[in-house]
Amino acid sequence: MAKALDGIKVLDMTHVQAGPSCTQILAWLGADVIKVELPGRGDITRQQLRDLPDVDSLYFTMLNCNKRSLTLNTKHPDGKKVFEELLRRCDVVVENFGPGVLDRQGFTWERMQELNPRLTYASIKGFGPGKFEDAKAYETVAQAMGGAMSTTGWEEGPPTSTGAQIGDSGTGIHTVAAILAALYQRETKTGRGQRVVCAMQDSVLNLCRVKMRDQQRLEHGPLREYPNKSFNGVVPRSGNASGGGQPGAALKCKPGGPNDYVYMIVQPQIWAPLCKEMGREDLISDPAFATPEARLPHLDEMFAVIETWTSKFSKYEVLAKCNAIDVPCGPILDMRELLNDESLRARGMIARVEHPQRGTFFTVGCPLNLSDSPVEIESSPLLGEHSEEILGELGYDRAAIDRLRAAGAI
Repeated sequence: MAKALDGIKVLDMTHVQAGPSCTQILAWLGADVIKVELPGRGDITRQQLRDLPDVDSLYFTMLNCNKRSLTLNTKHPDGKKVFEELLRRCDVVVENFGPGVLDRQGFTWERMQELNPRLTYASIKGFGPGKFEDAKAYETVAQAMGGAMSTTGWEEGPPTSTGAQIGDSGTGIHTVAAILAALYQRETKTGRGQRVVCAMQDSVLNLCRVKMRDQQRLEHGPLREYPNKSFNGVVPRSGNASGGGQPGAALKCKPGGPNDYVYMIVQPQIWAPLCKEMGREDLISDPAFATPEARLPHLDEMFAVIETWTSKFSKYEVLAKCNAIDVPCGPILDMRELLNDESLRARGMIARVEHPQRGTFFTVGCPLNLSDSPVEIESSPLLGEHSEEILGELGYDRAAIDRLRAAGAI
């Protein structure tokens, strides 16, 4: 079956996580993604956090499936010529180097437009134009400067990063959306490519939109759905509060392990059914708990009562009981539980992949589901695995390829 991005060629100049997470999605949607890597070393994550000696790390394999690898030294004169030919033939180039790296090699946006007016040039940067433009950004730096850390954690504790990679992979998926929009505009309106830039700080801020909402609401008084007693003019860290209009909390379950919790949200309409399920019908008409407004000053007491009940059952038993009475509830799932979840494996969100050197590994599958473009996950490439294949497509014969290799251009 044809894929959504069949016929689209992507020149992948990315490394580590933010860029590769973007280009992997494009590859899964059918694009031919050519990953350009430095001869002899490749993407630095091939060696980082290895669990097996002399084999590409999971850090690399889980972010580079379905791509082809070309080793190329773009600073070498012959390497520059190969790179120019690739730019002429590709639809998209994606990079996440530090500011100005490709410009200094002579590959400015203007030069790329000369080589290929239909090319979309996408960059992932730490920050947009302004005082932080030249600063280095990493995952947690982006979380810190995009608003996530200041609003994550407990009121009496320090700012806390989230385990979700909202700076790196979050920016990657934002860049996917921008690239697809640019391709659509090229095909339907302009006939030309365009410059696309996504900043990690901006992407994190976009994912913190509701906290920016609450910052403005503070101008008109305290945020009553928050458990905090004081605000001091800024949106506070509020622990496991839901962040929405309904109170929520993580509640202990049996047998009491570090992730034996459920997260429960108490909506107005479920209070009476929940009280009956817990055997606490007395709370239905109790003046301190009878209405949502009455419960707000007593949220700690309310959740303590509910936790007394949840602690008698496993998190899956609580889930079943809550689902039966329409109480929003979800067990806290650790990575081992997710890795072995049968439903996630059945629908490909935990995907089994065969690698020529490491054997079997599992990866997180494609979160985008298209009815006419099913995703088939293939292994990440070995370093330079497709160099001869790609150069052959550019018109280089065996002798020419051997000369490039001897010269250190590939």
